[in-house]
Amino acid sequence: MITYKITAFEPNGEKILDEAFQADHDDAAKELGTKLLSEKNLLEKTHRVTSPSGKLLLFHS
Repeated sequence: MITYKITAFEPNGEKILDEAFQADHDDAAKELGTKLLSEKNLLEKTHRVTSPSGKLLLFHS
């Protein structure tokens, strides 16, 4: 399992979500990140999912 990072922000830059989660690969992390954001009603907020190497897998501004 690989540890990925998910972060979401308010329009003023305040961090409202900063969590790590695990997935088997980048595609699974992208799907899981979208699911987590949806569950927390954060899909419309600025957010990102990154891999341990710094690869940006999901981004919305």
